[in-house]
Amino acid sequence: MALFKKRTVGKPGEWYYCLEHKKVEEGPDCPGKDRFGPYASPQEAQHAMELAAERNLEWENDPRWRDGSKKDSGDAEGE
Repeated sequence: MALFKKRTVGKPGEWYYCLEHKKVEEGPDCPGKDRFGPYASPQEAQHAMELAAERNLEWENDPRWRDGSKKDSGDAEGE
């Protein structure tokens, strides 16, 4: 008997966007590492990639975030 069993997590009625299959799925069809969600509706899940792109852009342009890239002013390398 396996000590750890691989299980998907989710409930029917929750919607996910599967990154591997590139489609909207209901419930725990694919592993959590391969999906975004849960979303309340299939329409919300359909726009998961757009939402992720918007959030990434907001994060990249957040003036409170500094990751040490060359475009940051106050970079320690230039001193």
